[in-house]
Amino acid sequence: WPAITAKPNSLQFYTANTERMAIDSSGRVTKPYQPAFLARPSTTQANIAINTPVTVVLGTEIFDQGANFASNTFTAPVAGRYQFTFNLYTTGWDVSATYYAIYIRTSNRDYELIKTGASAGATDPTYNGYCLSAFADMDASDTAYLAITQSGGGAQTDITGSSRFGGFLVC
Repeated sequence: WPAITAKPNSLQFYTANTERMAIDSSGRVTKPYQPAFLARPSTTQANIAINTPVTVVLGTEIFDQGANFASNTFTAPVAGRYQFTFNLYTTGWDVSATYYAIYIRTSNRDYELIKTGASAGATDPTYNGYCLSAFADMDASDTAYLAITQSGGGAQTDITGSSRFGGFLVC
């Protein structure tokens, strides 16, 4: 066994000669290999299509612990329970749309938020923001991504770079 340097007043857990978890003297637990990610659009996704699901394009990774996020999609490296959340910020919301459905789509099921176009008011608002979280069961290699469907109205809604999609393995 190779020598492992202990940290005073703490407890470390190793596999393959690499520290995988630590508990410091204050009881804080760190797990540097626990899957976690946060991504955002790198540009505005303009005039999304209507009457069809549109994948939210997330071109900038803020962080990707474990390298499990690519091409707008998180792929679960292990089976478990994952927490996902999004903040979707739009411009050009169309009050004449019948509804907007915003989804966290996983291999097992969709988690959705539905809003009528008119829920934004009597006139098209400049900005609109929506949030949703989901506690999802996933098997290894299952995927999760963010999508939106606008039913009716005009193709005028934009997804801004202030939007975020993130998640992590809980247990």
